[in-house]
Amino acid sequence: MRATVIHAPHDIRVQEVPDPTIQQPTDVVLRVLRACICGSDLWAYRGESARQPGQRIGHEFLGIVEEAGSEVAGFAVGDLVVAPFVWSDGSCEYCAEGLMTSCPQGGFWGSVGSDGGQGEAVRVPFADGTLVKLPAAAASDDRLLTALLALSDVLGTGHHAAVGAGVRPGSTVAVVGDGAVGLCGVMAAKRLGAERIIALGRHQVRTDIARRFGATDVVAERGEAAVAAVRELTGGAGAHAVIEAVGTEQSMRTAVEITRDGGSIGYVGVPHGSGTGLDLGVMFDRNIALRGGVAPVRAYIPELLPDVLSGTIDPSPVFDLTIGLDEVPAGYRAMDERTALKVLIKP
Repeated sequence: MRATVIHAPHDIRVQEVPDPTIQQPTDVVLRVLRACICGSDLWAYRGESARQPGQRIGHEFLGIVEEAGSEVAGFAVGDLVVAPFVWSDGSCEYCAEGLMTSCPQGGFWGSVGSDGGQGEAVRVPFADGTLVKLPAAAASDDRLLTALLALSDVLGTGHHAAVGAGVRPGSTVAVVGDGAVGLCGVMAAKRLGAERIIALGRHQVRTDIARRFGATDVVAERGEAAVAAVRELTGGAGAHAVIEAVGTEQSMRTAVEITRDGGSIGYVGVPHGSGTGLDLGVMFDRNIALRGGVAPVRAYIPELLPDVLSGTIDPSPVFDLTIGLDEVPAGYRAMDERTALKVLIKP
């Protein structure tokens, strides 16, 4: 089969690799219908996250079960399913607590020795603990299928940030970052009842989506200018809840400075660059809470799925470029050059 592999920074290739097979009785083999490129994939592409030459890449996908191991109970050949970006056994204490990302037997797609999502098929370990079944009819609805793909990562990650930030009905929320996760954070804040949502971003195409998703205000400035703008919009107090969806020192510093005293920051931006941007003394003095991390999206899919199916929320606009599998290298270039927000792959 064909799959995407990374050989070196800026060297992404689609090449022939061995077909996935059932290795454990709890596995399934999944034929990929939709996949995509994540902003976090760009850190490997840019050489900021180490990868071995020839390692698979991609962690967001959905598809059809083609083969199921003898101990798989919840899925059968032909089922349409979505895979969260981490597989998990579904039976350990962490999984029971809803923290599937800490499952001792879990792992990330594209890690050494595993399949990546940007390919024609994937071996899924612990299928019963990992996959979520989707309505079969969705396979023939292109828009819905695209919206459902967001459940594999960005929609649940934006929701995780909003939950970590303590978004509640009537609150004022600020979102740092206009990528797909930040935009889904706007959507999550709206869904959780925020009254005012301030989106920080400089790209009009993206901030237009933010407004569509529920943003009431847009701040295009950065750094101290952005802080001043948010403070002005909030009468000098700052936001009750802040979503940090970038992961740089500057973005975290901005998040702290625009948080209201007694407020919370939900952080999901993959940390990269130097330092943390955290001044614990400032956070201590102002009673600012910090919660977040790798989003356990498997725990959130059952809650979010009905709203996606009903159309109550529709994250599909974050996918603004659609390509075939052979075009994946060009898709990475487009996201790296910021000419695309999030690239959808149809193998």
